Amino acid sequence: MVRYVYDFAECGREQADLLGGKGANLAEMTRLGLPVPPGFTVTTDACRAFLATGSEPDGLMREISDRLTVLEEAAGRRLGQPDDPLLLSVRSGARFSMPGMMETILDIGLNDESVLGLAKVSGNERFAWDSYRRLVQMFGSTVMGVDSALFEGVLADLKRARGAASDVDLTAADLAGLLESYQNLVRQETGEYFPQSPAEQLRQAVLAVFASWNGERARIYRRREHIPDDLGTAVTVQTMVFGNLGADSGSGVAFTRDPATGRAGLYGDYLANAQGEDVVAGIRNTVPLTALAELDPPSYGQLRSHMRTLEAHYRDLCDIEFTIERGRLWMLQTRIGKRTAEAAFAIATELAEEGLITPDEGLARVSGEGLARLMFPRFDNSAVGEALAHGLPASPGAAVGAAVFDSAEAVRRSAAGEKVVLVRQETTPDDLPGMIAAQAVLTSRGGKTSHAAVVARGMGTVCVCGAEEITVDTTARRFTVRDTVVEEGTVVSVDGSEGAVYLGAAPLVDSAVMRYFETGERSDGLVGAVAGAMERADGLRRLEVRANADTPEDAARARRFGAQGIGLCRTEHMFLGERRKLVEAMILARDERERERALAALLPLQRQDFTGILEAMDALPVTIRLIDPPLHEFLPDRTGLAVRIAAADARGERPDPHDTDLLDAVNRMHEENPMLGLRGVRLGLVVPGLVAMQVRAIAEAVVERTRAGGRPRAEIMVPLVGAVEELRIERAEVERVLAEVSAESGIPVRLPVGTMIELPRAALTAGRIAEEAEFFSFGTNDLTQTTWGFSRDDVEAAFFSAYLDKGIFATSPFETLDRDGVGRLVRIAVDEGRAARPELKIGVCGEHGGDPESVHFFHAAGLDYVSCSPFRVPVARLEAGRAALSSTRTSDSR
Repeated sequence: MVRYVYDFAECGREQADLLGGKGANLAEMTRLGLPVPPGFTVTTDACRAFLATGSEPDGLMREISDRLTVLEEAAGRRLGQPDDPLLLSVRSGARFSMPGMMETILDIGLNDESVLGLAKVSGNERFAWDSYRRLVQMFGSTVMGVDSALFEGVLADLKRARGAASDVDLTAADLAGLLESYQNLVRQETGEYFPQSPAEQLRQAVLAVFASWNGERARIYRRREHIPDDLGTAVTVQTMVFGNLGADSGSGVAFTRDPATGRAGLYGDYLANAQGEDVVAGIRNTVPLTALAELDPPSYGQLRSHMRTLEAHYRDLCDIEFTIERGRLWMLQTRIGKRTAEAAFAIATELAEEGLITPDEGLARVSGEGLARLMFPRFDNSAVGEALAHGLPASPGAAVGAAVFDSAEAVRRSAAGEKVVLVRQETTPDDLPGMIAAQAVLTSRGGKTSHAAVVARGMGTVCVCGAEEITVDTTARRFTVRDTVVEEGTVVSVDGSEGAVYLGAAPLVDSAVMRYFETGERSDGLVGAVAGAMERADGLRRLEVRANADTPEDAARARRFGAQGIGLCRTEHMFLGERRKLVEAMILARDERERERALAALLPLQRQDFTGILEAMDALPVTIRLIDPPLHEFLPDRTGLAVRIAAADARGERPDPHDTDLLDAVNRMHEENPMLGLRGVRLGLVVPGLVAMQVRAIAEAVVERTRAGGRPRAEIMVPLVGAVEELRIERAEVERVLAEVSAESGIPVRLPVGTMIELPRAALTAGRIAEEAEFFSFGTNDLTQTTWGFSRDDVEAAFFSAYLDKGIFATSPFETLDRDGVGRLVRIAVDEGRAARPELKIGVCGEHGGDPESVHFFHAAGLDYVSCSPFRVPVARLEAGRAALSSTRTSDSR
């Protein structure tokens, strides 16, 4: 038979899955001999059984009754005893901390009779009525469904009538009257009386806590923190101790270290004559915990001793709740405290230096997500007002600049020394110069993997996408939010970490951690802690970390950040700007001679780009992807061309022949879904000379760097291969050009040729493709898109929020790799590719290469490297080390 109830004295913290965090830690404190009010825990098994059926599990209440009898015998009092009642608290306690997300009911056991006995035995009539009204208020809202605001309104009216500044100013008679008003409110709102049976109060309270697991705020919190929905919560039932018995009583919250900075010491708040809920609710101003040294020196000394015991035992920052009842200290709860990213690195370092944990344990306690937060500048939260609008936090950091509404204006103002924020409905490749020039990008459409988001993250540019409250009018050069109109040139502040936009210039706080990665200057404190963690991670990791970089400047930055090469150099970005005219000439060529002339003009420009990148990454691998997007993306907008031609016709003028030719080309190349059309390897197979020009530019750059004494390590990657025959034909063309350059230069140019695995068919036929490919690189952006059948630029705004709400997604599959679907394809391709070619080098260059959770998957799947934007390189390095550490621990535990 399943057992549902355990006494605190029976268990320990290792049983958190069964007892929840709170129950397991109360048991552990009991085991340590700390002053814990006696009690018992109802397990998560009971909660899951209740949630599955909607009713209490068989035998649960009998077990609770049996444990209650033991509790009553030890206390010498019974629950609700008229002359000296035993009172109980009923609290939630999930496996993972969810502070304030579920329900708590205090003072269970009071009724119209026992409140009189409590008043007599305590000698404090006011305390008794205060406790009873708290029970009715908590029970009424939590269990019986009365709007808590109604209780607050009744209390506020009473304080106003009595001229009371706070609850403590109300007399016993006032509180007795308030209790009667609360009971009438319950009867009025529910049609039922407040239950007078203490046993029934306990039963309903336990079931209400179970039900609160599926409350809206609990579900939202779990979704944000990626806590599984099927864990359920335990319930702790504990003897009440009272902080609201007078000036010699009180409640508080304490931390063994500062959760904001990690500094050692005594931190927290204390509130005299109060129960614990008063401290967190903020109904009265607390005093610093250090003030307790003067208010109650003995309790303060005991608390400090217990805190030292707990930190040494848990070997971590401890968050503690306590109550003092007439000078006697009681420990009500402890847990591993939540902390900022800064505190996480500082605490891990200090505990390792103190010998409480090992360096490897310290590394396990920090995260790439936290490191990313430390790298980006941020606003001074104390100085920002109410946000003008909110969107998706697409690329973290904080930036200030004048709002501009097109790329050219962003470039013009930036060149003049002005900081700008590029505001668009959504961005396209045409906007790249403006995005480079801007401090931040703000769009009213798109998701976290839209063009704006992906490119901004790659550049380390702050970005907020999908701010639907904003209406962008590019013609009038302004945007509006409700009644606020923001004209071009108006200064705005963009918080890419929170997804918020503010009017005016919010003050920025510099990131010392970013300066460390840029310059290598190491100091004590936070930077020293981060540097130590990075050194430990680099010493442990198996995965190499490369960068996605398209310019020599990006390559140099990536190298400073610790990149071990370039995993993705996208050649199409080199076709933008002034070179676009040459691409247009190639597309509009009327014969082979004109096409060759345009390609010949592009060749030296591409060669120059590759030479600079190879120089910046000298002696490190540089994987260059041949052109991937459809060619029509390099032509002007179809609608804009049609409007220009129509306008000329309306004026009786002859349209510009170049515009006419361009429109013909756009119409000829138009595709309903260009992402599944003529792109990648398909372009190389049907557009004569395009691949040969790019390969020649790469090969000649290798020759130039070799002659200059460099050690270039270029690799050629063919995109969007779905069949081995495609790669075989294209590889033959690549090797033909390499042989030509080798013969012309007298320098052997032997470059590895591989492919991107970004189509499900490529993953499923990886064994055959590996016969022609010397390396694989997973393009997980497109692999996710084609596996799910999603259009990445459309679906996030269309229905992802609904999918998240319904629990279909725990997180966007474009942010964290879908292990069950896309991840299975990755494993198949790795296994079959290496079966055909054991020495096959395999990496990933999609957005997931810089995602902390995904990095752990790629380590486990056996990849050789991950590649990500330069600004994510430190994050990937840290997580690659943590992944190696985690896999070692897993192996050791077997």
